[in-house]
This record gives sequence, structure tokens and C-alpha cells, in this order.
Amino acid sequence: MCYSISYMLCKVFPLLALCSSRGGKNLDDLSNLMTAVNADNVDIERIFPLLRAVLCKASDKDKLGQTHVGVPGFFDAFFGEVAGLGTAAQAEERGWKGWPEGAGERDVLSWFALLTEQLLDSAEEHWAGPRLLQGSTADCKLDIGFVDNESADINSRYHWSRILVPGELKSNPLADKASKAWLDLGQYAGEVLAAQDSRRFIHGFTLCGSLMRLWSFDRLGAIASEQFDINKDGLQFVSAVLGFLWTNRVQLGLDPTITTAGDKRYIEIEQDNRKERLVIDKVIKRVACVAGRATTCWRVHREDDPNTPLVVKDSWQYPACEEEGELLHGATEKGVMNVARYFHHETVRVGGRDDDIHTNVRRGLDITKAKNYAARKPMPPLSTTGYWASQKDGSSVTGRKQSSSCTDAPLPPSKRTCLTSPTKPAITNRVHRRVIVHDYGKPIYKASSRASLLAGLEGCIEGYESLHTRAGMLQCDISPNNLMVNEDENNASWPAFLIDLDHAIKEQCEQASGARGKTGTRAFMAIGVLPDDGPHSFMHDLESFFWVLFWICIHYDGPDKHIGPSEFECWNYENDQKLAGSKKSSEGRCFPIARDGGTSACSYTSI
Repeated sequence: MCYSISYMLCKVFPLLALCSSRGGKNLDDLSNLMTAVNADNVDIERIFPLLRAVLCKASDKDKLGQTHVGVPGFFDAFFGEVAGLGTAAQAEERGWKGWPEGAGERDVLSWFALLTEQLLDSAEEHWAGPRLLQGSTADCKLDIGFVDNESADINSRYHWSRILVPGELKSNPLADKASKAWLDLGQYAGEVLAAQDSRRFIHGFTLCGSLMRLWSFDRLGAIASEQFDINKDGLQFVSAVLGFLWTNRVQLGLDPTITTAGDKRYIEIEQDNRKERLVIDKVIKRVACVAGRATTCWRVHREDDPNTPLVVKDSWQYPACEEEGELLHGATEKGVMNVARYFHHETVRVGGRDDDIHTNVRRGLDITKAKNYAARKPMPPLSTTGYWASQKDGSSVTGRKQSSSCTDAPLPPSKRTCLTSPTKPAITNRVHRRVIVHDYGKPIYKASSRASLLAGLEGCIEGYESLHTRAGMLQCDISPNNLMVNEDENNASWPAFLIDLDHAIKEQCEQASGARGKTGTRAFMAIGVLPDDGPHSFMHDLESFFWVLFWICIHYDGPDKHIGPSEFECWNYENDQKLAGSKKSSEGRCFPIARDGGTSACSYTSI
């Protein structure tokens, strides 16, 4: 059934017996939330991630992706290249003392701050970037961390965009587990990754009592060092703190191909055997997730052509997936109309190597030797549809995207994997790729009028027909965020066009390979696709155009004016059979759709 907001909040109400983060006897935070909802005084979209996680019974562990702890060689992999670190740590180790009895948080913070100040003198000659930060930041409390500001002190407060290395303190050594310190640190990592569009990965640390772990969060999940006691292994502890202070920005996870000069930011690409800088105008989208494709889109322009917008799409792809850039290049060469036109694509290179997780980010660390690896069964990456669900994409166990009003709104989309299958083995790598296109517009639900909306829908259908007939491709993910309109007379982009060929397929390959798993965004998937894994047809995509129009008519009352939840929100998370039944019921009130993949029922023009 479709749940109302009040009903969903009641599902959360048992949590009121838990302790409040503000020190009260129960979660008065949620009590206040219910009061605000009843008074119609709350931005309801902000609580959808919580409600969705409750309804889907999401595990806290899902929020971090795959987590491997006790990975041998962690320190050497990430800090081994820092010149002089070992010698300096041995010298500094002799000077630290005074571990607070009981390991209370306030006492540890004060002790840590004093120790770090002592180490800063030796750090100055290397890199004067990170400084220790204590206390909270934004709405999510950060215990301790390193910030990108030389003047940071105990009273400093900074946005997540300034945090370089987050940390989590627990007084209890037993809190060194997934449901405690690991999860909290993962939430901080998610905030940092969402706020910093040039982040490839992020380091962190947990200190539970005197037990410490070093962490790295990337687009496959999280890995951590073996646990060590800082009172028994002072050298390891001092080496870690100095490592955070001495490492350069690239070693801390910042993307060296994104630079700042004066008041401008640039993305550096290599085209025709020469480097070129693209000026970043603005961030269009930054997916808020830890593990996943982590798609980021920027509007940019060439330095010598400020009036012609380009769009850069940056994401972490599975190596086995056919590159979207290649598909776009082929479509553009064949004169496909009303589909984003190809400009350039590349695999990002960092340190002279293709930027991937296994070799470049994790430096070849073997997760099969992690302490907790033996207990894990090979499986696709854990879903990010919990706390860190993205607004447009993230890895999904089932391999289907979910959309919610399908846009920048509430319920969550979960990007499906490349070729989904229940028997797909564990994914062990992602590759950092960029695709750049000429065409820039806005999602179709932001069209200025009904006439513009319908004209845009017609133009996108014509684009789909052109992609299918001229290039032999099926787009396989027709959804509101992938249908664009351009109403700017000074913008030379198509008036309406399709984007996102991430998982488009060449029709002849589909026919040869047979079933390949379900693809698409759940709320807009054709009825015929839901019950089985049969071949995807152009008819399925045409049906998805109808569901896009249906969804926009239900959920919008003007350009980008989302009216809130409806009885159809459950389409984002219902199981396949139930969703197919719901859609059959809905379509009976609209018009019949052919579900056998045949071509006799309708054509491009009659849809």
C-alpha cells in the first residue's frame, strides 16, 4: 500500500524510547518533528531518507557500501610515500604522554589537541594545510577532525566543504564496530564527499578508548587498518597524526585535475594530445553517497568560448560497462537528433595512471585478507538507499533505479548496475570516467508551460526514435531527469533532447544475448519489464515516456512546483509483481499499453 506521511512517522515512533542526541531521556527530536509535521511547519523532503530507510528495513551497514576492516598494509599504502615520516615519528614519539584516565571524550579532545599542536611545528615545513578541528559542524556532530585552515582552534566551526579528515571518538573500546563508530564516521565521510565536488576518496579515523583504526572511504565502500592500541604502539599513533598533517592534497583524496586559479575553477582534460582547461560555471548535480557511481555534473565553458556551454559528467563506472562516451560518440557521428551531442570523453588519470579504485585509490591493497572478509559472501555492492541515498543514482542490490518525483525531490533513486543478474559476483573495482557534451538544458518537469512540456516530450521521443533508427540503440532509462528542454534563445543546444546513455544497449547485442536483467528507473519501468528478465524492447522505452508524463501530471502544479507525496510514491519501492499490478490498474484509467514487446500496437508518432 502507499503510506501517508503520518503513517510513516508512526512507523518511526517506537524510536522515541531511545536516548536523544541532546542528552534527554528519549528521542524528543522525533517528538518535536511530529509536532512540526502536524503544524505543517516542516520541509518534508528532508526526512524522506529516514522514512525510506525505515520502510525498506535498511541495514545501517548498507550506508557504507562494502566495509572491510583489518586490511594488512593499510598505513604503508597511504602514507608510505610521505618523505621523512618514519624518522620524524620516531623522534616525536618520545615526547607524547598523558593519556587521560577513563578516555572521556572531553579529556581525549583536549589531550589530542595539545599533542597535535606539538606536532604542528614539525609539520610546517611539509604542508601547512590541515589543522585539528574539535566540536560539531553543520547538523551532524563531528567529534574531531582536520580542517583546511591554518587558524582553526577549539572554537572554530566549519562547513563540510572545509573538512579534510573526519574522526570519531568513543570512550568505550567496544564501540569499535559497524553499528557504532564505523557508522558514525561513515556518515561524516558522506557529508564531506557530498560537499566537496573534487573529492576522489576521504581518509578518516576512529578512536574507541585507546583503540584506533585508520579509514579510507571511496566509491566501493570503506576499508580500515588493523586495530591498534595507541598506548602500546605510540609510534603507529604519532605516525598516523603526522601522516594526516604531512600528506599533500592529492594523497588526501583531492582530484588534481580540478584546480583553482584566482576566483575561477578549472577542469583539466587532454584532447588531441594536448591539455585544455575548462572553466567551471557551476555544479549542476553532486550525488550524496559514499559507495556508488557518485555522478557529478558541472556546466563549463572553454576559456576561449565563454558563450557556448558544455556539460561535464564525472562518475565512477564498473570497468565491464560499455563507455557512455563511446556510445555518444557513435550516435553523434551517425547524425542522431535530439540526443546530447558528443564533445569529449576520457578516463581520468592521476599520478600518471588511469584512476580506478583497486590500483590507484587503494594502492593494490588486498581486501580478501581483511579480518572480516571470510564472513562475507560475494555479492553486489550494498544499496545506498538508506541514509546516504542519492537524489539520482547510487549502487543498488537489485540493479534497478528508483526515482521519486524523480528529481531533486524526496524519494530516492538507486542506479542499477551495468548488467544486472542475481548471480553477479562481487564487484571489485570502479573506474573514474568523464563524458563532456555540447547540449545544456533543464529537466522536462521545469518546462515553463504545458505547451513547452508537451513540445519537449515530443522532441525527446523524436530523439529516441533517431537514436534507435540511426544508431541502433535502446536508451533503457527514460525518466524525468533524462529528458531535457532548452528554452533559452541564446543557447544553441537542442530545444529538447535525451541524456544519459550510461546503460544504453545496442539492439543487435540485446537480441543476441537474450535476457540481461531489468534496467530503468522503477517508477517509469514498463509493465512488461517488471515480471521477468526478458529482452528489452523499444516499446518498453516508449511506455516509459507515458509513465514520465503521468508522474509529472500527478506530482507537479507548474514549472518545478512539486506538490508533495501522492498515492503513487510507493512505486519507488514496491516489489515487481505489486508494481506491475499497480500500473495495470492506473493504465486502465488512461490508455492501453502493449506489453509483449511487439510493434503492432503503436508507433513513435502514436505514443
